[in-house]
Amino acid sequence: MFLENTINHSKQSGWMEVICGSMFSGKTEELIRRLRRAEMAGQKVEIFKPKIDTRYGDEEVVSHNQNKILSTPVESSNEILLLGSTCDVVGIDEAQFFDEGIVEVANQLANTGVRVVIAGLDMDFLGRPFGSMPYLMATAEYVTKVHAICKRTGNLANYSMRTTESKNLVQLGETDSYEAVSRRIFTEFVLNKNPQE
Repeated sequence: MFLENTINHSKQSGWMEVICGSMFSGKTEELIRRLRRAEMAGQKVEIFKPKIDTRYGDEEVVSHNQNKILSTPVESSNEILLLGSTCDVVGIDEAQFFDEGIVEVANQLANTGVRVVIAGLDMDFLGRPFGSMPYLMATAEYVTKVHAICKRTGNLANYSMRTTESKNLVQLGETDSYEAVSRRIFTEFVLNKNPQE
């Protein structure tokens, strides 16, 4: 269970929270909600996103519900360490797109007393663990897995099924390129179609 108000009276203690799931599951919405609460508490908050994510604009993180928060786009995870070290809370969106150094950066920030809130896809379009997300999940104190609803079955959607023919690992897109689907639909349309992958 996620406990937002963890207090260590003898020394400031940081920690990591990971919000993961498929596309359209509310990851960014939850990230924004947690960061806004930290702002309301008077904490110094900074949010970072990968520079390649320009879907809604260069300097904002935007949820599918159009909630938005100002962010700093960065090329590499090292920039987060440099820019976020004086914050109380650091938010990181689309963590799966960052380089492998994101794991060390997040842990270093937490080790120095920063609360680090991370959102990202846990699986790629073929159902494989995505980027550094498994390592972030393994080292985080709190992991929240959120789900979309599969429009085809009405069940929980755990997978992000690509609806275009592209085989590139990274393809930015929305409902024009992806659909959140249940295990049954993913198995039928993706795994059976790509058994060797």
